[in-house]
Amino acid sequence: MKRHLLAWVIPVLLVVILPVSSVAEEEPAKESPPLPLHTVEGNGGIFSTNSAYLVNPAKEGEFFGLPSVGSAFVHLGHGRWLTALTVTETLSDRLELGYGWNYLDLGDLRSDIDDTTGGSFRIGDNHVHMHNVNARLALVKEGEFDLSWLPAVTLGAHFKINEDIDDIDDDLGGLLDASGIESDYGFDFTLYASKLITFLPRPVLLNAGLRYSDAAHIGLLGFTRDYSFLAEGNVVLFVTDRFALAAEYRMKPNKYDRIMDLVKDEDDWWTILFAYVFTNHWTVSGGYAHFGRVLNHDANGSWGLKMKWEF
Repeated sequence: MKRHLLAWVIPVLLVVILPVSSVAEEEPAKESPPLPLHTVEGNGGIFSTNSAYLVNPAKEGEFFGLPSVGSAFVHLGHGRWLTALTVTETLSDRLELGYGWNYLDLGDLRSDIDDTTGGSFRIGDNHVHMHNVNARLALVKEGEFDLSWLPAVTLGAHFKINEDIDDIDDDLGGLLDASGIESDYGFDFTLYASKLITFLPRPVLLNAGLRYSDAAHIGLLGFTRDYSFLAEGNVVLFVTDRFALAAEYRMKPNKYDRIMDLVKDEDDWWTILFAYVFTNHWTVSGGYAHFGRVLNHDANGSWGLKMKWEF
């Protein structure tokens, strides 16, 4: 059953990751601030790239951590916008389980299809819903085995299913399938390493990752069944203990064929953002994104907001 958008959702573009050691403790009952936040896909990280750090791990001696929830909104222009609702639960300090629900409004795509094809094709839905189910395992903790230089390393598996793309493809007479977008579900696999650099005037966090994926526009346009290894990562500068600036980059596979001016080639993403820790439960971030070509229009100069709450 199709779901309607929750119009009250507030949001992001990017979320920053602050290690526990870098944030001042202002609330004795809570040892660390709510960082990292959630990506729009429901993992610990920035906007679309991850970190090897897990979200809200359990306290020492406990198995279950407390859950964390987040919401996001990204303005893409031409009537298009993306929203997300996310939740994570970390078991002990090794396994992060996450879920992300995405809603993409397609803006003027339906009218552009009608104009371009002379009314030969019309799509019934002008939106897509996507579900992301994630599991991330911390293989190595930062500085483990008394090796101060050792980064944190985390392996992730991510199942994605798009509710609406098959119906849109049927409305288009199979044009998406003919272009190489063959499925409404797929898997991503990620490997991330994270290291905090402390010898500079202010701490800098480096997150570097490798993704194995067949997703078109992270799955919002479906899946090609043609997998690629893709590099991605982000850099976070802690300006103060509660305010940070970050930049991220994510390669995209671009494994489908262009469909006139309705479905353009896929570009890599990069974003610039800020994040502020308001309390030891609540963090808000926002920023600017360069998404390149997204369906029938460019989506550069996009902006977004995001928040996350840890219980």
